[in-house]
Amino acid sequence: MGGTLKKEQMMSAHSIAMTDKITASMLYNLIQCPHRVTMDLFGDSSEKDLINPFVQLLWERGNAFEQEVIEELAIPFTNLRKYSDREKEKFTLEAMKRGDHLIYAGRINAGDLLGEPDLLRKEATGYVAGDIKSGAAEEGTTEGKGGRPKKHYAAQLALYTDILEKLGFSGGRTPFIWDVRGSEVIYALDTPRGVRNPASLWDGYKSGLDTVRKIVTRQEETLPAYSGQCKLCHWRTACIKRLEKLDDLTLIPELGRAKRDVMIDHIKSIKKLAEAEIKRFSEGGKTIFPRIGLKKLAQFQDRARLLKDRGAVPYLKEQILLPEAERELFFDIETDPMRDVCYLHGFVKRDNDDIKTERYVAFFADGPSPEEEERAFAEAWEYVCKSLPCVIYYYSHYERTIWKKLQKRYPHIASERDIGKMFDPSMAVDLYTDIARSKSEWPTRDHSIKTLAYYLGFTWRDKDPSGAASIEWYHRWVETGDLSIRNRILEYNEDDCIAMRVLLDKIKEMNDSLRRSLSRCDNKNG
Repeated sequence: MGGTLKKEQMMSAHSIAMTDKITASMLYNLIQCPHRVTMDLFGDSSEKDLINPFVQLLWERGNAFEQEVIEELAIPFTNLRKYSDREKEKFTLEAMKRGDHLIYAGRINAGDLLGEPDLLRKEATGYVAGDIKSGAAEEGTTEGKGGRPKKHYAAQLALYTDILEKLGFSGGRTPFIWDVRGSEVIYALDTPRGVRNPASLWDGYKSGLDTVRKIVTRQEETLPAYSGQCKLCHWRTACIKRLEKLDDLTLIPELGRAKRDVMIDHIKSIKKLAEAEIKRFSEGGKTIFPRIGLKKLAQFQDRARLLKDRGAVPYLKEQILLPEAERELFFDIETDPMRDVCYLHGFVKRDNDDIKTERYVAFFADGPSPEEEERAFAEAWEYVCKSLPCVIYYYSHYERTIWKKLQKRYPHIASERDIGKMFDPSMAVDLYTDIARSKSEWPTRDHSIKTLAYYLGFTWRDKDPSGAASIEWYHRWVETGDLSIRNRILEYNEDDCIAMRVLLDKIKEMNDSLRRSLSRCDNKNG
């Protein structure tokens, strides 16, 4: 989610539709999912899911962080937070006419645009808008190197800037973010984004604004699309039902909205793709679909056929060679990105492929302090060292990324070389990247560990298992010290580890079957 969800993001669909105004939340949602804008405006509110507890937590944390920042301001400012919407608009205009240096919780309105910037700051030639975010202001940051502006933040700031220009109060297209790190990051809206993409953030805003206007006036219809972002959306159930009814292409793994949209005029459903003659869509060694090659299209067709074949079973596309060791560790971490803390390192240990030997070991940070994070990391590292020789299995690059980050944060615990050796392919396997995604195919909508483990018959003990839910649980554990919440987190993490073991056993079974099949072919040919 990447930061604060508050204010305009919390406006009801009814209030948005009643105002007929384009808001920052609509531009934010457009970037995440265009169909979210349509549903918030015109969807049947009775079909909404309950607000996800993690989303509610983001709202609460965002508002709490904003208040902390405002309360610590050492400079005078005009505070409009307590006033009604209509009063805010009036008082914001009056404050700008007076030339107040800093305006908090204002509201500005011009034409069909409505904005509620956290801050309006007086510059030499007028006002620039700013937002307070409980996340990082940039994405793609690395050690010692800055990142790039977030598109959804830029769209919000550009809307405020556009309104200021229309009102005649703009101090330039250089709005800013105050982020969770205490940094002020300027968003230069007119600066080209890069050599390959010379378009500016302002260009992106204007394009998005045009799309939202067409959605609002029903000149443009949108379609739902299946993605990881759906999990936290209150329209999830309604959209999934429609996708299933449409037999929508985005229900094919890795065939997202952009690819669906360039294919849909020629291939309207999974069934149509499964039955299609692919050669019809090729020209000069390429497909007629931009950025979709023949090999990728053939892969999508294979996946479509798996989904439409009721008797389909998963398979390996090639034999795999797994590291050999008597001991296996299935490793999963839990983090709170809002606090930037890794609070749990969980392992399921198994010896000699014997499930009876399985044991779950966890290293838990009882608080979000650096001291607790350091202790948990040190104990987890010591456990890995004592478990050698072993093979470590994890799912996606996240564990590796976070442990490299922890090593830099606490270099006395382990060296960079130590962590590199731990995740070397000779003793560690990323089950997602190395096998599930690249070397196997499944009759499922995605390759997440939960989807594949559920397919294989494994069930989590918790009714709402997810990494986002775990973050919300940890937040409540820190606040209350309730041991039942702590145990819930540990059970969820243990089940994640066991799910990897279930998947690995199936992969080993498929590998053995493929080996026997290839051996029979070799004997027959020989």
